[in-house]
Amino acid sequence: MANRDVVITGIGLVSSLGEGGAAHWEKLTTAGTAPVIDAERFQPYAIHPLPEIDWGLQIAKRGDQRQMETWQRLGTYTAGMALDDAGIKGNDELSATMDMVVAAGGGERDESVDAGVLAASENRTDLDVLINEKLTTELRPTLFLAQLSNLLAGNISIVHKVTGSSRTFMGEEGAGVSAIETAAARIRSGQSTHVLVGGAFQTEHSDMLLGYELAGYLHRGPWKPVWQRQGSEGGGVVTGSGGAFLVLESRDHAEARGQKIYAELGPVLSGRTKRRNGGLEAAIGALLAKAEIPEGELLAISGSSGAHAATAAEKAALDSNPAIAARALSSLTGHMKEAQFPFAVALAALAVERGAGYPAFEAGEREFAGKPRNVLATAIGYHQFEGMALVSAPR
Repeated sequence: MANRDVVITGIGLVSSLGEGGAAHWEKLTTAGTAPVIDAERFQPYAIHPLPEIDWGLQIAKRGDQRQMETWQRLGTYTAGMALDDAGIKGNDELSATMDMVVAAGGGERDESVDAGVLAASENRTDLDVLINEKLTTELRPTLFLAQLSNLLAGNISIVHKVTGSSRTFMGEEGAGVSAIETAAARIRSGQSTHVLVGGAFQTEHSDMLLGYELAGYLHRGPWKPVWQRQGSEGGGVVTGSGGAFLVLESRDHAEARGQKIYAELGPVLSGRTKRRNGGLEAAIGALLAKAEIPEGELLAISGSSGAHAATAAEKAALDSNPAIAARALSSLTGHMKEAQFPFAVALAALAVERGAGYPAFEAGEREFAGKPRNVLATAIGYHQFEGMALVSAPR
């Protein structure tokens, strides 16, 4: 009988802390690692910026690089890292039969054009004519390509030759959860043998911040770690640029080609509940009950954003189980929206593969002294959707 357990065989990571699983492991397991924060460019909001990246390492053609906005370059670059790590990049047979599931946002707008339209509208009454003028004189075809969510998957296909089926999900943290949930379900059902899955988010763009701040979600004032932002000025979210891609395979497929397995991906759970009157805390508790969590000490990689209500509910749910030691990854990387859940799953897989936990990312997090055979990854959306997955040592 075919063994369709879902295993993780490739990891690609980029954040303000650096590039790759090894670099992140080193930074996150070194006590006292300070977050990389830019508090100047977008005052009064802080962000976690991208490191310097040599795009040519994963996107060889400069023409390909030029036609992508930064978020697409970031996703394509990180996907290439995962494919390299899994021993698939450059293997035409494996690439051609590989499926892909991507979590993506709406792309980056041309801020100068937006500003020009708004400025002109202050002195014009013929707004319909104005819009037509701007559409025909200011917008370029490549701008639309930079904003199409499914163009990230398209660019990955072009650059890395991943040409199996392709799906793109939109919807912030929920997109990342749905992407991994769908990829795992395809493998368990026998529809796929190996899948590239992940997402990317580039926050260093005013319109990316605007989406959060219109509802008052962004943190203001001096930076604080995630769990310590309750009641502070603003909404508690500090965003970060980053990307996370994983290669998932059936156990049979990975073993047949002799590929190293980081970890096994167990249940992937999701939900969308009404958040009033304690509904979110109860929903998180219900997901925890379904996650088949074994008894004993458990490390949890929390994708909590810092948003006051959602973060408080997640902390209460996790703290109610004294065996869970949670680590809020956003304290060191910032909130990466669509990439948040894939990033949490990747860090969980690294801990399982290395056989060691992460020290507390901030004061007050419970100690974890054991060797993690099971690690929980969570992504509780800052305003909607919740998800989690159990990542375990290979059997």
